[in-house]
Amino acid sequence: MKRLTPLLLLSTALATGCGFGDPDPVLGCRSDSDCNSDEVCFLDGCGDPGKNIAVEVVPNPRVGLHAQDFRVTELRSQQNIELYGSSTLTGQVRMEGPSSNSVYSAPITLRMTGESLLIPGLVRRHESTLVPTNGVYTLPVGVGRYNVTLFTDDSELPPLSGTRDVQPGREVMLDFTLPVSSELVRLAGKVVRPDGKPVDVDLEVQAQDEDLRPLSQRVMVKRDTGEFSLALPPTAAERPTVVLQVVPTSAQALVPQKLFTVNPRQGVLSPLSMGDYGEPVRLKSKVLSRTGQPVAQATVSLQGKVGGGGQFRSLKVLTDANGAFELLTLPNETGSVMTISVVPPPGSSASFTQKYVQVPRVSAMQLSDVTCGERVTVRGELKKPSDSQPAAGVTVVAEPLEEVLGWPRPTSTFEAPRTTDEAGRFELAMDPGRYRLDFIPTDDLPRVSRIVTVPPPDSSSLAPSLELSSFTLSKGRSVTGQVTFNGSNAAPSTAPYASVRFFRVVDVEGKPSALLLSQTLTDQNGAYSTTVPAR
Repeated sequence: MKRLTPLLLLSTALATGCGFGDPDPVLGCRSDSDCNSDEVCFLDGCGDPGKNIAVEVVPNPRVGLHAQDFRVTELRSQQNIELYGSSTLTGQVRMEGPSSNSVYSAPITLRMTGESLLIPGLVRRHESTLVPTNGVYTLPVGVGRYNVTLFTDDSELPPLSGTRDVQPGREVMLDFTLPVSSELVRLAGKVVRPDGKPVDVDLEVQAQDEDLRPLSQRVMVKRDTGEFSLALPPTAAERPTVVLQVVPTSAQALVPQKLFTVNPRQGVLSPLSMGDYGEPVRLKSKVLSRTGQPVAQATVSLQGKVGGGGQFRSLKVLTDANGAFELLTLPNETGSVMTISVVPPPGSSASFTQKYVQVPRVSAMQLSDVTCGERVTVRGELKKPSDSQPAAGVTVVAEPLEEVLGWPRPTSTFEAPRTTDEAGRFELAMDPGRYRLDFIPTDDLPRVSRIVTVPPPDSSSLAPSLELSSFTLSKGRSVTGQVTFNGSNAAPSTAPYASVRFFRVVDVEGKPSALLLSQTLTDQNGAYSTTVPAR
């Protein structure tokens, strides 16, 4: 009986010329043969393929039928799924005051951000603008745990927030009471240039707490005078300070964003000066590979601290066929530098690169070429469940999980430019980081996932590469069923063209995680068929 620790990292063997040091040790299984006869090799190690399963069904959001999640105690070959009706968030919006009839029936916007209750990491978001009927609103939503923020069209009224868990087919109540005008904390002031004149671009101001959560709505600064007025909830008076964030409304505006700290009881005692951030600088350069070849279609941006203490981020631009780019920026603050970031397109051998640059107070500058290092070429081999035949035609995708020491978190999803070849081989060019590799066969085999760490290459490695130990796909079994609605007053109706996804929900390295096992759509009759791992 073979049993390994239930924590999985792919074993790696060094390829010729790669200076990564010692390979990662094997901490888990690489094939089902490493497991007991009734277990499958999953990302988290050996496990029962019928246990720890959750399914997400998204029937039809266009008619208010959003995501529902269900726990499956024992996955069967015939797995029918019975849905509940629409899950809704509902409640009353009132104006605070002596009258019980002071309902609010003007337009509101509800912004909901949350996560599935059963499937870790599965994000749920909803946003809707509606008009309450006699103060009552109703919003169909997906099942989940949400932070809910209400905004009104009246900038005099600050946003209100609450949290709620939404269960399948349930109506969840969340009432909001808007404060009366006389109890609001008001902050009025001006945003100016160093010479005291208004800034000649469109700006917005918002009051926030120390964690930069909104305490007021975003309001426009009067362009001709620089004046603004904010309304905060009565509880803001109990805070020692609040943060006022000033941002340009357009990403093309060559003005920084800046934070100011004020005492809400004292108000804004002096104009908020954006400081002497200088005049725009036209910066030109080229992006080249390590071998001196131009890197086309790379995304380039520049950011940093500018004069006056604000932060500036340029618009993102793409390099042309010659690797050249041009962008507009502001000069950096004296004693600091700007950071230029280059993200080559997926498929390029050039790696993510950052470079610190000085941007002086000039109208234009030619920056020296930005030379990217080489991405790590990750190679591996897949086998069919027989452990002997190569698995050809498999799609390989790398999803970034987290950064490795000394490197930023990868921002790109990498996909092998071709499916595995006749020998089951695949190859991806990747930036350093920690990834989940997803292997998606085209035949009746289930998808399989593993975790791999791509370490930073040695500076002396001209062509860094990483050879993964070969591993084996799992056998599959078909799961079929029909998705219907639980009809309380009528016969159940089917759910045509619904999205159905099966997940394995486990702890991976001590963190609750969800591993996608399969995904499919129901047909016009609500029937589905998919393939999941099996022994």
